[in-house]
Amino acid sequence: MPYRNLSTVPVYKKALSLCHTSRELASYFSYNKDLLQLYKSSSLRDIMANSILTDAILLPIQIEQAERSDCKHTKLHSIKFINTITRNILSYCNGLEHHGVKEKEYLNLLRTEITSFRKTYKNWRRSLR
Repeated sequence: MPYRNLSTVPVYKKALSLCHTSRELASYFSYNKDLLQLYKSSSLRDIMANSILTDAILLPIQIEQAERSDCKHTKLHSIKFINTITRNILSYCNGLEHHGVKEKEYLNLLRTEITSFRKTYKNWRRSLR
């Protein structure tokens, strides 16, 4: 089976956009501005920013894995994992909001990106079967 070019897959493009937005927001919200060192921080805000970034990075990887696989089990695993990742990112947004982030419009921007991603994701998920 020939592989589709991932740059033509709309959900993959949305996932990359979500990664970019997450990276920018993680940099903005973290006390420690070095994103590669966020995991070492003891600040709850840094930990949540790192988790958003890490989960967002996993999205295109899982989409690629599902696109490239011929195994139905692998595709289903990726689909379930993507659902979990998007829920986690929304939870981290709520956590940052409760932690006292005053720039709620930035969190709402990320939430809007996730909502847009989920719409595209649902169409893509149906096409995998």
